[in-house]
Amino acid sequence: MAEAIAFYTLSILILGLGVAVITTPRTVHSVVFLVLNFLCVAVLYVVLRAEFLAVIQILVYAGGIVVLYLFVVMLVNLKRQPEEHQDPRRLAKIGLGLSGAMLVELAAIVVYSYSREPSSVTAPSPAFPVQGNVEQLGWLLYTDYLIPFEVASVLLLVAMVGAIILARREL
Repeated sequence: MAEAIAFYTLSILILGLGVAVITTPRTVHSVVFLVLNFLCVAVLYVVLRAEFLAVIQILVYAGGIVVLYLFVVMLVNLKRQPEEHQDPRRLAKIGLGLSGAMLVELAAIVVYSYSREPSSVTAPSPAFPVQGNVEQLGWLLYTDYLIPFEVASVLLLVAMVGAIILARREL
């Protein structure tokens, strides 16, 4: 019963902080709410007995990603007026087509994931017994969820290349 109360309390807190991230007018306050949100998600992982994910959540998201957000906030001149003209080099139709293709790809992944029958997490094969939490996570990540894992890595790569291009254009 205590776990259910902790779960629902943390869930409400996470949703409230998520709303605060997108509704706060000040960017630095939004980043602070985001850090608190990431920390609450880490506590939720601890409640769900996924300690490895909690540590990774704190190290990667609350540590690394938020530092990147703060660098972006410091690099972008927020007091500058928005541009009044459209860039003639902007290719909106190609961007719309690529985002549609990405949506179709994500829908295909969801259909493929739900059409497969789930595998057993406790004993994947007698040759490789899975013992702990980290082993179970690794086994699932590289067997059943390999395609979504690869798609997420490609999306992160595209975001990183886009950030580099935007930063280089300003410098």
